[in-house]
Amino acid sequence: MAILYVVAGTLHFVVPELYVQIMPPILPAPLALVYLSGIAEVVVGLGLLVPRTRSYAAWATIALLIAIFPANVYMAVSMVTIEGAPGSGDPSVLARWARLPLQGVLILWAYWYTD
Repeated sequence: MAILYVVAGTLHFVVPELYVQIMPPILPAPLALVYLSGIAEVVVGLGLLVPRTRSYAAWATIALLIAIFPANVYMAVSMVTIEGAPGSGDPSVLARWARLPLQGVLILWAYWYTD
């Protein structure tokens, strides 16, 4: 799980324009929020690797997943086409909506590390 977050967070800096496109327009400074969430993902990922900080990082991961949930909802309901993404950049309706329950699975996975 830690590697997943470190890689995902790093991608926020490699291809930030992909993430900006799924930011709800109501949120200010989308690029800054993409970078901030990228930093948060790298930090929680690294924290999950260290036994001493694992529980704190798991709780932080849960908070992060809740914080980024609006972007996934926006992507699902607004039918966002991600320009510049590998492939078509247009995720299927199923893929868009599958991200929402996946957040719950990821929260449960993080919760497993909170003890």
